[in-house]
Amino acid sequence: MNRRIPLLATAAAVALALAGCTTGTGVDLGGSSSGATFVAAIGGEPDQLDPHKTSSYFSFEVLENVFDTLVQPDDQLQMEPALATSWETSDDQLTWTFHLRDDVTFQDGSAFTAADVVYSYERIIDENLSNAWKFSSVASVTASDDTTVVITLTQPTPNLLSNLGGFKGMAIVQKKNVEDGDIATAPIGTGPYQLTEYVAGDHITLTANPDYWGGAPKIETIEYKFISEPATALAALKSGEIQWTDVVPPQQVDSLEDDSSISVGVTPSSDYWYLALNEAKAPWNDVKVRQAIAYAIDRTAIIQAVSYGTAQANQLAIPEASAWYTEYDTYPQTADLDTAKQLLAEAGYTGGTLDMLATSDYPETVTAAQIIASNLEPLGITVNIRQPDFSTWLDEQNSGNFDMLMMGWLGNIDPDDFYYAQHHTDGSSNAQKYSNAEVDAFLDAGRVETDQDKRKDDYAQAAKIIADEASYIYLYNPAVIQIWSPKLEGYEARADRAIRFKDASLAK
Repeated sequence: MNRRIPLLATAAAVALALAGCTTGTGVDLGGSSSGATFVAAIGGEPDQLDPHKTSSYFSFEVLENVFDTLVQPDDQLQMEPALATSWETSDDQLTWTFHLRDDVTFQDGSAFTAADVVYSYERIIDENLSNAWKFSSVASVTASDDTTVVITLTQPTPNLLSNLGGFKGMAIVQKKNVEDGDIATAPIGTGPYQLTEYVAGDHITLTANPDYWGGAPKIETIEYKFISEPATALAALKSGEIQWTDVVPPQQVDSLEDDSSISVGVTPSSDYWYLALNEAKAPWNDVKVRQAIAYAIDRTAIIQAVSYGTAQANQLAIPEASAWYTEYDTYPQTADLDTAKQLLAEAGYTGGTLDMLATSDYPETVTAAQIIASNLEPLGITVNIRQPDFSTWLDEQNSGNFDMLMMGWLGNIDPDDFYYAQHHTDGSSNAQKYSNAEVDAFLDAGRVETDQDKRKDDYAQAAKIIADEASYIYLYNPAVIQIWSPKLEGYEARADRAIRFKDASLAK
């Protein structure tokens, strides 16, 4: 799986019906809760609620509160204990031993044991599910007793913890819940909330898990409503119909921050948006032509147009707040047409037509494409903008039917999560067909290097070459923007977009 997948559902193009449900049909899973209901509005309906199979961000907004992983990212995106309390590695870094909590039950009251971890991971591997690539160096997963899991590797894997806990796609699931066929609509996890009602096309209700190993949540009932229009979500928040949403009009962030009736959370995300030129085609296989495009683009104009200035400009993938950040500012933020024209002249390229692949499901790609068309016109390049739906966009990308495309990549914690897939010669998401032996060597080394400083240097060197040669033309890190009622306490917007309500409370 490539890590672009969770971004699919940030567009409002998800099905309004799930297996076994039709729009407006309720699935009551039992359970009740007293106290006020906390209503959160998300931008669309989950496609399903099986964490191993869904690729929908809308799904994970719900599942973040239903399931647990072995470890999980803290607010600085460093891995901390979750279902595992501790772990150790062998001297050769090939054996990891995890010690599990002994006070955990699933939400139906059944015991959680090491066998559930083994089952969950083997399910992903054996069925070759979307996150199977995270186990590429795993030789075996075994349980030596009910509270001990041993993972044996074929090579040192310094990012194993982030692979296992970076997001809820690696959740520990219950075998019976899977085999009964209920997990897609009635999931049973070990998390702080349990799903008690699903009315397709309208809402999902969660109630607090009183037996949660981390302590019962303070908010007793959460209802997720599906609202795709920012203006509608904002009006619902102001009227008190909802208490939280991430469906926020970015052009209104400044005015919202001045509104005392609303709390606003804006934080740079670990995501990034980029452009890629198809190097399997001339003239884009010429590094000077790609660099010319990178110099000609007005990044400042793109950021203002697509995010109203809320995004953070960045010419590499990793945001400044990350421990993996590398400083790089080779290209200008506004267009440098003189340098662009000089590079094109050196390449012997006099102009032509560029097929730009955007998608109507992500309006920011269309907006950016329109700005790029204007930027490249003085170079004698006419940009033909195509706007298929995202499913068709993926087909076109995977078949190489494009000159340039724009897209984003979400959920970035460890550099191996994205650099290898996108820029290694054999990378699974190297749609632009980039190949550089030096970059390959750095990325191969980074995958197994256990010395943190050396590993960071490997990725820094690779990142600079990738940007220098315009394998990707990086644009910005979008902001995480959320708004909520001032009555919601103990909640913060996170850089990884994980929506966690377990530590939050509602003031009277």
